[in-house]
Amino acid sequence: MVTTVEQLEEFMSIPSKTLIEDVKKLDGDFIILGIGGKMGPTLAYLLKNAIDEAGTNQRVIGVSRFSNDDLKIQLNSKGIETISCDLLNDSELRELPVVKNVIYMAGNKFGTAGNEHFTWAMNSYLPGRVAEHYKGSRMVIFSTGNVYPLSDVKLGGCDELVSPDPVGEYGQSCLGRERVFTYFSHRDKTPMSIFRLNYAIDLRYGVLLEVAKSVYNGEPVDVTMGHVNVIWQGSANEYAIRSLIHASTPPTIFNATGPEILSVKWVANEFAKYFEKEAIIIGEEAETALLSNATKAHRIFGYPSVSIRELIELIANWIQNDGELLNKPSHFQERKGQF
Repeated sequence: MVTTVEQLEEFMSIPSKTLIEDVKKLDGDFIILGIGGKMGPTLAYLLKNAIDEAGTNQRVIGVSRFSNDDLKIQLNSKGIETISCDLLNDSELRELPVVKNVIYMAGNKFGTAGNEHFTWAMNSYLPGRVAEHYKGSRMVIFSTGNVYPLSDVKLGGCDELVSPDPVGEYGQSCLGRERVFTYFSHRDKTPMSIFRLNYAIDLRYGVLLEVAKSVYNGEPVDVTMGHVNVIWQGSANEYAIRSLIHASTPPTIFNATGPEILSVKWVANEFAKYFEKEAIIIGEEAETALLSNATKAHRIFGYPSVSIRELIELIANWIQNDGELLNKPSHFQERKGQF
């Protein structure tokens, strides 16, 4: 059972044989822009381990503002080079090394309300500057399922053919990010994959953890947003890296999430069984929810390596053993797109 952060990060960083084989097909070094977020470090560890297994000796470079040195030291200790950079500072951006493989994870979500100008600058202006700097490189662009409208929970979620219709300024700015990158993909023939993710799950944060904490602490679980998709973060990271193989002009779009449409009420009651408590349910399940259909990604990359049942067990055990938490809520309950 996973009980420490070290065990957790090691668990998320074991490359599959298919990832190792795909890395062998990708010539050139890798740069991860926005490595300091929730997913960036473990994506870098997974990539570095895959490179080591493949024996290709490619560099992995992580770029972030790095407000403290702890993460830099940790990344460096695992063989990942680091560069401190404010991507919105044009002179700093122009100094970044140009490499063949770019994973773009920069963006802003929480704190958008009241600070919309910064969110639009990060999510819609910055992509154009980055796309110009890395014209011709393979790129994976992290995006979000928030570009889709709420959909009927009975219809299986929005697939990549559904026209974006985001609710709220955050989702709108993320669609702006996609549109700007797509423009430069067309203009400069830069191959790209757009990676629409929702919701990644780590034991330290995520939708399942939030529901589990509420049940464990005897707090109510609001089920108005009654259904969600989630995916194990280790699998989401692998999908993202492997998406480089499928980068194209115009961009290839992948929804990245798990195969299930999960009932929030069911999840709460499952955790209640583990904790031997009663789940306090409030609200009525809406007929619509923010849901993505990721069958395209599953066909190409396979199903997530950790099942929902396993995740529930891992998270329940993590909470009962006072595992470290990131205190970064997903706000999955938000139905008006206000973050």
